[in-house]
Amino acid sequence: MAELGFPEPPLAGDVVVLRPWREADLPGIVLAFSDPVMQRFSWRSAPYADTDARAYFAEQEEARVRGEGLDFALVEPRDQDELLGCVSLYDIRLDHGCAAVGYWLGPGGRGRGAATQAVRLLSRWAFAELGLARLELTCGPDNEASRHVAERCGFTREGLLRSHVPFKGGRRDSVIYSLLPGELR
Repeated sequence: MAELGFPEPPLAGDVVVLRPWREADLPGIVLAFSDPVMQRFSWRSAPYADTDARAYFAEQEEARVRGEGLDFALVEPRDQDELLGCVSLYDIRLDHGCAAVGYWLGPGGRGRGAATQAVRLLSRWAFAELGLARLELTCGPDNEASRHVAERCGFTREGLLRSHVPFKGGRRDSVIYSLLPGELR
């Protein structure tokens, strides 16, 4: 696969801007992953330190270079140093025309429509610029906020993937959603 580039100009709305990660974002990531809500739903374990955030950056950059993923910092439009969260396009398979969407929000990003706007911006771009025919989204069955974001964006719930992913020393079920071109709301 070919290396993926970030959209230029950056994808932006009135609530969020999607930009590449910066070194200055490290403390914000550590803070976000230390939040109890993030810990409840996150695949990352506590305590989360600078070294974990640096490893996360390295993983994301390797995926981008391989053409398998593109990870964005979600920031405040008026202050692009204020980290709200993240939105990702991952498991990109251009040969199959599909990819997965993921997102998380730190405490300061919640309740303002940031994840919804970010998923809409990224989905629109992925269909138009990458020519994808299907986006998938999974989340824990108990993650109501994440399920609501998917549904507000037009994703259709397809079912439950039992024992889907390793999670905190065990396995977790996932609800799976899909979005096809023309379904984005």
